[in-house]
Amino acid sequence: MKLRTQPLTAEAFRIFGDVIETAGVTAESINQGNTRKFADLAKMTATDGGRVQISIYSSNAIELPFRIRMMERHPYGSQAFYPLHDRPFPIVVAPPDTVPGPDTVRAFLSNGRQGVNIHPDVWHHYQLSMAETSEYLVIDRAGPGVNCDEYLLEQEVILVNI
Repeated sequence: MKLRTQPLTAEAFRIFGDVIETAGVTAESINQGNTRKFADLAKMTATDGGRVQISIYSSNAIELPFRIRMMERHPYGSQAFYPLHDRPFPIVVAPPDTVPGPDTVRAFLSNGRQGVNIHPDVWHHYQLSMAETSEYLVIDRAGPGVNCDEYLLEQEVILVNI
């Protein structure tokens, strides 16, 4: 199956999580009018004794076509990715309570100024970058328990030119 991306919008991504962006969000003026605060852009989740952690991931660039071989999910918390660059990047997901494969996997394309908060149990591919190695601010759950399930796809899914 060839998998093409679709534009990343809040409505299209809703069943997988939240789109993190400032476009269309009313900012609060803080710090004596010197800062605009775009608050509460995603609902982070950490359960079963976990805590929220902040990390930076540096992801190597991929070349298209790219084989989607594995998906993962996190049962005890959401996982947010926000680009520390201004380049489009793909997000590959499948709904919770499904088996990732040609009928369930979807791909979205961030405009480079959008991030995502992937809800607990949503299948997703690890962070993908295009053109060059890129960094992302990642907010997710840390703590006890195994919070990452991996699934090897039984049928080939190939991310093609965007």
